[in-house]
Amino acid sequence: MSELNIEVNGRRFKRDVVDRTHLGDFLREDLRLTGTNLSCEHGVCGACTVLVDGKPVRSCITFASACEGRQVTTIEGYDNDPVMLRLREAFNTHHALQCGFCTPGMLTTSRDIILRLPDADEARVRIELSGNICRCTGYQGITAAVMSVLKALREQPDAAIEALREAAMQGKAALPPVADAPKPFTGFEAAALSTSANAPAAPAATPSASTGAPASAASAGKGTNIQGGFEVPFSADQVWAFMADLRAVAGCLPGAVIESQEGDEVKGKIAIKFGPMAAAFNGAATLERDDAAKSAVLRGSGQDSLSQSRAKGDVSYRVTSLSDDKARVDVDLLYSLQGPLAQFSRSGLVQDFVKRMIADFGRNVALRMAQPAGSTEPLPQAEFSPFKMFMSVLWARLKRVFGGQ
Repeated sequence: MSELNIEVNGRRFKRDVVDRTHLGDFLREDLRLTGTNLSCEHGVCGACTVLVDGKPVRSCITFASACEGRQVTTIEGYDNDPVMLRLREAFNTHHALQCGFCTPGMLTTSRDIILRLPDADEARVRIELSGNICRCTGYQGITAAVMSVLKALREQPDAAIEALREAAMQGKAALPPVADAPKPFTGFEAAALSTSANAPAAPAATPSASTGAPASAASAGKGTNIQGGFEVPFSADQVWAFMADLRAVAGCLPGAVIESQEGDEVKGKIAIKFGPMAAAFNGAATLERDDAAKSAVLRGSGQDSLSQSRAKGDVSYRVTSLSDDKARVDVDLLYSLQGPLAQFSRSGLVQDFVKRMIADFGRNVALRMAQPAGSTEPLPQAEFSPFKMFMSVLWARLKRVFGGQ
């Protein structure tokens, strides 16, 4: 046994440890910092990577006693770190994590790349990440996340990050700022919710007059954002009247069925098939309309009964007049998936697939609106060939890759 004096995440600790105790075991067992994951315990997988004096090390093959007087930073110690704040957001945006087991070590290595290699290209980033094994994502999202942070810092440098880079270049410890001491828990205070009819309502999402974009909740939450649009050979007033009829709109969207409707609230399901992936989400949605701006947001959520994946999204759209007998509908889709299907949600092929669905939806709208006025015949549910659509999207991508128009 020997006495160990060590600083972890800005706090000093003094412990008696067995000389053969590894740093990873000490962090997890003695200090209860379980964000550091242990897997191979041979220094191969990188899941246990932490900072020692600002440099990444494998905690599973580093003896705790060798860290006498050192400064250690684990994943729990990055709350005020300007680099990690950017990386965490980028990892979420680019879907750079799935099961999350490798993520603490992957983020630590990524932070080192940002500070040490500000001009790294994708090939160099992949080499630097090769010491961290991820068995889920295929590294595409991780690489994209790191590259996005590097690009943003090249375009607009951050003074706090530049200071950390300078320290690293001089061989000093580029440590994250010490987090504020946690405040003691003081309990909750009950508050009555206002039920007055005169209570002010939360402002509804409104479109941006300067950009002409549809109303969107993109700023209110995070997820995958896809934009598209289509033109319809009818006046803007006619198109808006049609788009406000949720049952008619559902009849134009392949796989969508409205089972019940009460005002602007609907319940139903939507079936999706993309190659080997198939899901049927049952849920509810609410339409928020702005008749003056001819814009609306359909907010919905649902769950797939088979995979138990959960989906939540906002479909924002705005109708603008192009001429007396022609209008355009701009669509902004913001969605997030949780569960087994989340791994499919951000791939480029899936996003192209959704854009093609938006275009096909526009054609269906034009066909439905062209039906004779006063017709009482029920509209048949829109159908499409998943294989045909998949092949058309794939062909379009291949043409782009090989320089086709």
